[in-house]
Amino acid sequence: MSVGTEGLATRAEMAVYGVQVDAPVRRSKGAGPSDDGHLVIDGANATLPIVANSPYQVRDGSVFRNGLNLGLSVEPVRRPRFYDLTTADGIPYQQIALLHGKDVLATTVVQTCIRYDEATRCRFCSIEESLRAGATIAAKTPAQLAEVAEAAVRLDGVTQMVMTTGTTTGPDRGARNLVRSVRAVLAAVPGLPIQVQIEPPDDLRVLADLRGAGATSIGIHVESLDDTVRRRWMPGKSTVTLTEYEDAWAEAVRVFGRNRVSTYLLIGLGEDPDELIAGAGRLIERGVYPFVVPLRPMLGTLARADGVKPPHPDLVRDITSRVAALLAAAGMRGTDQGAGCAACGACSLLSAAGS
Repeated sequence: MSVGTEGLATRAEMAVYGVQVDAPVRRSKGAGPSDDGHLVIDGANATLPIVANSPYQVRDGSVFRNGLNLGLSVEPVRRPRFYDLTTADGIPYQQIALLHGKDVLATTVVQTCIRYDEATRCRFCSIEESLRAGATIAAKTPAQLAEVAEAAVRLDGVTQMVMTTGTTTGPDRGARNLVRSVRAVLAAVPGLPIQVQIEPPDDLRVLADLRGAGATSIGIHVESLDDTVRRRWMPGKSTVTLTEYEDAWAEAVRVFGRNRVSTYLLIGLGEDPDELIAGAGRLIERGVYPFVVPLRPMLGTLARADGVKPPHPDLVRDITSRVAALLAAAGMRGTDQGAGCAACGACSLLSAAGS
């Protein structure tokens, strides 16, 4: 449900300036653009920075600014019960998969990336920092993922799962690991919607293998459609050409279906807003959902070390509302993906804008 122009402006400010709240479920490192706490706002998943001096305060289940109740219902996501469990060989479930939002189980199946050296790593990514901190393990086995998924569904009402991976050296870019993992999880939890996330593989036939294993949707994340921006922010990943992305998206749409394929577009990398929106429109025409998300640099990223700040809330609101209008005109909603970032919607404002 759309929150309206004024409501979207408020949500954009909250996404950038954060909120004052105690959030038991947080994400501080990993393969993504956001360092946030996990909340439920008006019944929907939301991730917001936890900022001690934010002008927005959460108390008694509502959001306040300058003492004024803004009329938003907000509750922190509760610590899930499956976090209290360990595998038979002593690995905490929390090191294998995490709760995102109120009902999404997420895991990075391989927590290392061939592009993570100083010269080639994506400047918004800290995939290996959580590994160095001891918060996760380097590689999760299909059996471990199946065990944790079964418990998360049974104990905490998880309704979907996301499997991503650091890029590996093989031509499949890590997709074969995901094929095995999807099969194992679905054997333990039949019918659980699962999104897989990979770079464009050299052999596109592996996309059909992912679908055949039971994956519901797929994310092939480009982050920017501007090659100058890509070379600056993703020096290693930008060696995968936009043509290769386009070929992968086309095959993924053929295999998974229209609006079962998504890609991140990050707001705040310096891309011209009109060009970003035009690119989002071209993705929509392809049947690919452009998941636009404000960059909020995480601890451990090169962007954070360089002092990069999040984009201005007005820019976030403008781009989000315009992309949401394009999605609405095309009849594409994130929830229709069944599983994944667009289906969860927490890291973007698109769901608040009605898409």
